[in-house]
Amino acid sequence: MKKTIATSVLVLSLAACGTAQKEEKATKGLVIPDAVSASFKQHYPNAEDVEWEMEDNNYEAEFEANETETSVVMDANGGILETESEIEVTMLPKAAQDYMTTNYKGQKVTEAAKIVLADGTVQYEAEVKRKDVLFDANGVFIEEETEE
Repeated sequence: MKKTIATSVLVLSLAACGTAQKEEKATKGLVIPDAVSASFKQHYPNAEDVEWEMEDNNYEAEFEANETETSVVMDANGGILETESEIEVTMLPKAAQDYMTTNYKGQKVTEAAKIVLADGTVQYEAEVKRKDVLFDANGVFIEEETEE
């Protein structure tokens, strides 16, 4: 019995070390504050393939959750500023789809996302030829941003 418990503890310890190494590797040397890490783990316990980077003075995690590419931007205290989840292009509001068809003739929307800001405001993003085209919740055009 003692041998089984000792083996279980060893296996769990090795698994924890493997997870820590995977997370450290994903951060590319970026030190994530404890508050950010704890908040992220609380909100996204099923996150996989997490990669961290800095966005302005905030922390952005890109990851997979429930087979959906997702990103979250957090402040240094772990507060969520924005979440962005990949969606099917057909899930863009009709007005946004119409705008893209009219203003980007012959260009294919390669990715689409639903963005939720800290205050609950919903926006949509359509990506076409290194440009992100943003829309409000009703599909009304907001702006176009060129990707760097």
